[in-house]
Amino acid sequence: MTTANSGNSLTVTDNRTGKTYEVPVENGAFKTMDFRQIKVSDDDFGLLGYDPGFLNTASCKSSITFIDGDRGILRYRGYPIEQLAEHSTFLETAYLLIKGELPDQERLAQWTYNIRHHTMTHSNLVKFMDGFRYDAHPMGILVGTVGALSTFYPDAKDIGNVDSRKLQIRRLIGKIPTLAAMSFRHSMGFPYVQPDNDLSFSGNFLSMMFRMTELRYTPNPVLERALDVLFILHADHEQNCSTNAVRAVGSSGVDPYTAVAAGCAALYGPKHGGANEAVIRMLMEIGSVDRVPEFIKSVKAGSGRLMGFGHRVYKNYDPRAKIIKKIAFEVFEETGRSPLLDIALELEKIALEDDYFISRKLYPNVDFYSGLIYQAMGFPMDMFPVLFAIGRIPGWLSQWSEHVRDTDQKIARPRQIYLGEGERDWVAVDSRPRNKAEEQMHDTCRL
Repeated sequence: MTTANSGNSLTVTDNRTGKTYEVPVENGAFKTMDFRQIKVSDDDFGLLGYDPGFLNTASCKSSITFIDGDRGILRYRGYPIEQLAEHSTFLETAYLLIKGELPDQERLAQWTYNIRHHTMTHSNLVKFMDGFRYDAHPMGILVGTVGALSTFYPDAKDIGNVDSRKLQIRRLIGKIPTLAAMSFRHSMGFPYVQPDNDLSFSGNFLSMMFRMTELRYTPNPVLERALDVLFILHADHEQNCSTNAVRAVGSSGVDPYTAVAAGCAALYGPKHGGANEAVIRMLMEIGSVDRVPEFIKSVKAGSGRLMGFGHRVYKNYDPRAKIIKKIAFEVFEETGRSPLLDIALELEKIALEDDYFISRKLYPNVDFYSGLIYQAMGFPMDMFPVLFAIGRIPGWLSQWSEHVRDTDQKIARPRQIYLGEGERDWVAVDSRPRNKAEEQMHDTCRL
């Protein structure tokens, strides 16, 4: 039995044995290792927590991002996302996430210069990228090329060196837009465009994406700012799937390029980085505003799914969705109004007035309008997760850096609840009984 301040502890009674334990509570959480003392017998391993998908398990302590899903709050280092989206640039926000504070004018200028200084890629990386098939998915290319960067910068393996970590962070933030644009140009069969460091972070990316025969690419300022805000909104989001992947892989002591490649791989999944593409496909399937009520009816009947609504964390209107909705109208003023926007607006209007969705706390999330904006700006749907990755880079890197410095952290190694066979003796192949389930499966396959 452990002792703790009774005002900051749990008293747990094990009904199997009748024993009582006192478990300390700190920051609204208890250490699951404290439950290992709860045993039925001396040779018992101890009590485990079972939490598939980490629905209610904290894997770390962090000072980077705060989310209150019930109230629809998102803050980076304490700053509301609404203020950062309105007043900051993406590079300024990246500085905040990495360093912990907003920069003054001098530090911002130096930070911007340092990032621009690392936008170029090694010529051998071009050869590496050219090895992908002509129709390779841009996100698949990005996963591979980010991982390949670790072979170009072996000094990155010295993760205990503070100066080395700073250098790799600058390199990654600077090179990701270049690699992302190259992945797109490769899939289109276009020649690669070199970075133009006289442009802003987002303006340079647009140039590398869409510049053709013009001597100098001049980005549309409305689209340039819209893309910058979208990057800000995606810059970090607490311990999501891809961030957890970066931290888990990083816990083995690998360089940041390998850890971030793991984040890109996680983001590749349709349940994560591909969600806004699913929204576009849903809107295209609905086809017209007059078919929205019919679609809503099918969703309520269980034969369809309302994409872009609901969130694992937010049980209120995603604060990022409100900002993106406003940006969508600004972008469409420049590009022309997409007919899919009217379908989306009608869908949102009906859903937000329907008790079925209200009672389930299903509100628009960041993916509901972001795909429409990307599409209007000329990005193909294959590029949507790549765009997500560009924005998320500073978040991944700030989380990775925090993890490296956290003395509480150990290599990630979840436990399991074993439900398989007990100990069995090996039997020679000619003496093994026929497995009826396997035999039935074999007969089915043969048919």
